[in-house]
Amino acid sequence: MAGGAVADAIHAIAQQGRPHTAALLADAEDPHAELLALFWGPRFDREHALALWARFSQRQPIQAVPMLPELLSVGERFDALERTEKDRLRRLIVRHRALSE
Repeated sequence: MAGGAVADAIHAIAQQGRPHTAALLADAEDPHAELLALFWGPRFDREHALALWARFSQRQPIQAVPMLPELLSVGERFDALERTEKDRLRRLIVRHRALSE
């Protein structure tokens, strides 16, 4: 994937997930670690994502319903990235964590 396309793909994942991240990770002790756990492996960790979603759905069931398809779509987008692109996304999460501390 060309440089601009890589940036676009990573931006699309961030934009799609951003509206839900704060709500999904609201009760997390370390939100950045939870977020990084979703993207750490070679594929999006759907099991972990569903566990986070289940916790959120217990707190906010109505708000959780539309979030699930978006969450799974983020996983599909991530899985479609090349390894180097996945690494770049992980570095961005780590950098954001450092900037927020």
